[in-house]
Amino acid sequence: MVGGLGLSGCATTEYVDEQIALVNGRVSALEARVNEVNNTAQSALQGAQAAAGEAQRANQRIDELTGRVDGIEQRMASQRRPRN
Repeated sequence: MVGGLGLSGCATTEYVDEQIALVNGRVSALEARVNEVNNTAQSALQGAQAAAGEAQRANQRIDELTGRVDGIEQRMASQRRPRN
């Protein structure tokens, strides 16, 4: 009687190995996907950082040009002759 009860709750080593192999396969697939997503995210981050740097340089250039244009406009306004 005791022997019969003991066998009903035991899994075979082969069954456990199969289940572990299935889980390991799923984990490996998920690890590969996580690595792929991570690489994509890193690439996107690098692109965004490069774009931010270029935008900052463009804004600096616009600020420089705005100052120059303002100076030119002021000189032109001071050189205008009033109409008689």
